[in-house]
Amino acid sequence: MRIAALDDEGVQLELIRHAVEVIGHECHGYGDGKSLLRDLHRETYDLLILDWGLPDIEGPRVVKRIRDDLKSAMPILFVTNRREEEDLVEGLAAGADDFMTKPIRVAELQARVRALLRRTYPGQQESVLVFRDYRFDAATRTLRIAGRLVELSRREHALALFLFRNLGRLLSRDHLREAVWGLDTETPSRSLDTHISRLRQKLDLQPSNGFLLSAVYGMGYRLEPLESEQIEALDGRRT
Repeated sequence: MRIAALDDEGVQLELIRHAVEVIGHECHGYGDGKSLLRDLHRETYDLLILDWGLPDIEGPRVVKRIRDDLKSAMPILFVTNRREEEDLVEGLAAGADDFMTKPIRVAELQARVRALLRRTYPGQQESVLVFRDYRFDAATRTLRIAGRLVELSRREHALALFLFRNLGRLLSRDHLREAVWGLDTETPSRSLDTHISRLRQKLDLQPSNGFLLSAVYGMGYRLEPLESEQIEALDGRRT
């Protein structure tokens, strides 16, 4: 998973980063709220961990901007020195999902991160996933559509599975590249676009099959499941 951490204290930020990476996630650190909010206009994350007291904008205001302006539903965890009941109430009212106090206890942080991810993205660890006629087997890296085996490269399968596991979510280009190619790999932007184009063809991702894979300019891609009335409306526009 791709996680953002916001804390203006370098030591705390590094502690959070290490705790998150040890349990297998990528962590992107920010030292001020404005930088994070600016990046969230073109980047996506699976979870945000943030402090309350920041040099430019308080944590609850960051959360409210994420919920109200950016319309993001990613889980948010406060890790802060605040410990009064009214602070907890204010943080949760702003839109946060969980709240823990400093000093950071690594095992507790990891447990809360796992719980939030498990609650928000159920089925992410399942080996076999079925989406209508599309049946993925992560263990054998195979995909069958209505029982027919589809030949996919390792990266095509990883990209397809990641898109289906995140149905309805807008995923930034960097998010997709990190999930499929890894954080340390320099992947040309056209390589992602080429893989997306191949998947559209190989998986026949079109409204008549119940799924729409669309590009969002300046951001990334979204795979959406369609209901019957949406399929009929889209088909009607083409006739």
